[in-house]
Amino acid sequence: MSKFTSDRLLLFGATGDLSSRMLLPSLCALDAEGLLNPEIQIIGTARSEMSDAEFRNFARQSLEKFLPADRRGSMATFLNRLTYQPLDATDLDGFKALAEKVGTPKEGLSIFLSTAPSLFEATIHGLQSSGLAGPNTRIGLEKPLGTDLASSKVINDAVAAAFPEDRIFRIDHYLGKETVQNLLALRFANIMFEPLWNAAHIEHVQITIAETVGLESRVAYYDDSGALRDMVQNHMLQLLALVAMEPPVSYDATAVRNEKVKVLHSLRKVQASETVTGQYRSGAIGGKAVPGYDDELGKDSNTETFVAIKAHVDNWRWHGVPFYLRTGKRLPRRTTEITIQFRDVPHSIFTGRGARTVPNRLVIGIQPEENVTLSLMAKVPGLDRDGVGLRSVPLAITMPDAFAGPQRRIAYERLLLDLIEGNQTLFVRRDEVEAQWDWIDAIRAVWEEQSQEPKPYTAGSWGPSAAIALAERDGVTWQE
Repeated sequence: MSKFTSDRLLLFGATGDLSSRMLLPSLCALDAEGLLNPEIQIIGTARSEMSDAEFRNFARQSLEKFLPADRRGSMATFLNRLTYQPLDATDLDGFKALAEKVGTPKEGLSIFLSTAPSLFEATIHGLQSSGLAGPNTRIGLEKPLGTDLASSKVINDAVAAAFPEDRIFRIDHYLGKETVQNLLALRFANIMFEPLWNAAHIEHVQITIAETVGLESRVAYYDDSGALRDMVQNHMLQLLALVAMEPPVSYDATAVRNEKVKVLHSLRKVQASETVTGQYRSGAIGGKAVPGYDDELGKDSNTETFVAIKAHVDNWRWHGVPFYLRTGKRLPRRTTEITIQFRDVPHSIFTGRGARTVPNRLVIGIQPEENVTLSLMAKVPGLDRDGVGLRSVPLAITMPDAFAGPQRRIAYERLLLDLIEGNQTLFVRRDEVEAQWDWIDAIRAVWEEQSQEPKPYTAGSWGPSAAIALAERDGVTWQE
């Protein structure tokens, strides 16, 4: 892996929503803490015609809106790092002017590419032709990376024509979240968990990513994508891989990603009876009436806004343990949670005294609150003349409370810093992406073969009743 700290950062899509909400605030926060290369220059590019001053003004407005004042530091210092070059990615000549704007880095160039997939090949060709894809250049790729395995391979082939794998950083912003990274620490830095992290002690695993929002500003993209491609293919499968992976030999990019890809290759093909899709209808979220999906879209559509899957990892560690995945829009609350349901004790000594044990449960909250809660059985205080009372009590760790010092960071802060410094551990390798698409494509093939259409569900509910039945027929209740 080429090791250098970039002193140039080139942002494609620099005037877009992602840049405004996440990228520019993240970079400013890093700069305020002195974490960026002191010599770094940040060049923005997009179709919009802007001068350097106009781009800096755009950035200032974004920072004032999306970054707390106490994290901005000397905003003027950061804004002075910014320059801008308009670019039509389909115009090869435009890349010459872009290269002139970037100049010659002393150490290296990092590129963050957030463009429509249709522009990938043209952009890569433009970078090559203008000398911006040299040996000291890394490239970060924002999803979506294709709509299926075939289109993903086309994109990956186009990027690989200009960049070797050790200089390609495929971004899944979930991997930048502190609690997601904490999964590895929870599992591999605590002796109490790893011996129990297997089929002998775990009954099932649940992963839920619930959103209260509808289409918002993503109308065209989402209707072509749907919940399976938008959320399951990347975020949910990355979470599943981190939960299910074997211990890596070390905490480095190659070792961690090797173990994740083994999990993805171990996923059993999903049967029709193991998936449920849904599409929201009008209802209420937080007491406010919201329209149905077709009403928001302005036309009839068969795109799924909800999907539930019963998945299996066919290896020694997880034999017979179902992984229940659930994601959807217009659900009752915004949450991302992983639930590890342990098995009950094999024999309860308290049964004769009228007490009932409840299996331990570990809940890892990723957003909006970052926390870890382990339910334990404890005795209810009392003289026990009428029998022993047991109750499940939570042992809870709220991350902001446990670590009062560090700032709560935007996920992209870590990812942008790792891109600039060349650490690939939290980025997705090509074989991971393609293993994910292979599994997803097989699910879509089952849907098409069975002519499976999304079942309606009321906005503000937890999805179609069939999703509840998917778990309940195994005696499982979704964590809510």
